[in-house]
Amino acid sequence: MLVAVLAVVLGHHARTPPTTSTTSTSTSTTTAPRPPTPRAPYAVGAVTFTVAEPATSTTAARSFPVTVRYPAVGRPGTAALGLAPLRAAQPYPLVIFSQGFDIAPEAYAGLLNAWTAAGFVVADPAYPYTSPGAVGGVVRADIVHHPADLSFLITTLLADSASSSGPLHHMMNARAIAVIGQSDGGDVSLAAVANSCCRDTRITAAVILSGAELTWFPGTYFADGSVPLLVVQGTNDLTMNPVTCSVTLYNAAPAPKYYLAMIGQTHLSAYVPPGPARNVVASVSIDFLNGYLRHSPSALAAMRVAGTVPGLATITSAPAVPLVAGTCPDAPAG
Repeated sequence: MLVAVLAVVLGHHARTPPTTSTTSTSTSTTTAPRPPTPRAPYAVGAVTFTVAEPATSTTAARSFPVTVRYPAVGRPGTAALGLAPLRAAQPYPLVIFSQGFDIAPEAYAGLLNAWTAAGFVVADPAYPYTSPGAVGGVVRADIVHHPADLSFLITTLLADSASSSGPLHHMMNARAIAVIGQSDGGDVSLAAVANSCCRDTRITAAVILSGAELTWFPGTYFADGSVPLLVVQGTNDLTMNPVTCSVTLYNAAPAPKYYLAMIGQTHLSAYVPPGPARNVVASVSIDFLNGYLRHSPSALAAMRVAGTVPGLATITSAPAVPLVAGTCPDAPAG
């Protein structure tokens, strides 16, 4: 069993037990009321470490760095390495974010911080061979190994959460896990929840940001159903992930599913730069995660409101959305 080596050590803050008081004339005790559990938005703390993945019969040993964000003690709006974990509201649902090809995970820091501030532990691995600075250059075909990397990371994080010490001690809810991915990271996330080659049954919801089905993964999509899906697509993403890619995967998926069209947005414009488009994606995805990881019907109702912005966004849960002209590169035929 491999143990991730922490690069930042955070203080462990245990819950303080209720205090009691007595008087000299009574044997009864008076219990002070518990302070209210803090509510989102939270400050954002972070820890970095390296995951060492052992060799298998088909792959060599792999390692990759990960940044894990978590709700922290501090003023909302604060985000920094080393903040003390906020344990009063733990455990939190776990989200694994997979970035686009040759894009640093931290390019998406605005979304990563928003999800964490809303009460999720968010891990963003920099996968081998597809992240900037990879030794020997980036190799897009390596994404076929990323669903296994993702699953190993989940195992590592849950082991850290189950440990008796450390910054992630008891921070994660093993029964509330989602994946979010953008572009090739969306392809990886979809494979991890809907492709028979790679499905990890611990994952209970997925957000696919401009992603697609890929023939590179050897299994079959949606043969065994899927988790609840939120599919997001920029309507002006014409070459990187054409609209037909997101439409095709959405129409093939079983319910519950939602399609968020970001009007006039390109491949990255709704996810990386700050602004109204990214705010919509953050709000809708947080409502979706709360709906399916925290089982909140009110969050799902709020999601429909957040996803309906004239001139900017529309959202639907219809069985299918209209097909568009064009093809999806490397997608399964049919």
